[in-house]
Amino acid sequence: MKISRGFTLIEVLIALAVLGITLAAAARLVIGSTDTLIDYRTRTLASWVASNLVNQNLAQRAFPETGSTQGNVEQGGEQFIYRMNVSPTPNYSFRRIEVAVMAAKQPDYVLSLQVFYAAKAE
Repeated sequence: MKISRGFTLIEVLIALAVLGITLAAAARLVIGSTDTLIDYRTRTLASWVASNLVNQNLAQRAFPETGSTQGNVEQGGEQFIYRMNVSPTPNYSFRRIEVAVMAAKQPDYVLSLQVFYAAKAE
């Protein structure tokens, strides 16, 4: 009686197919994680831009005029566009300020939106 040791060609091919599918799934997961990390970083930087604009306004203790302004700013080596809308509130001593921040590459896609209120200093 002859005892054969080793794997058949079909067993080797099935093992390679399983390994290939596993490696492809792992590669896709890594690529997805990298894209998510880049998006998270960009959103964090945009949030910092909005916070800086809000804090700059609060530090100046200025009572802003109603209207819209926009500009460009760099944060973390990336270019951003911001749009600030100042509108009145029912209480004449307060202004509603809305800051929207977009990447310069995608000016129609808002990455961060912050709303705050400024009080008139008396």
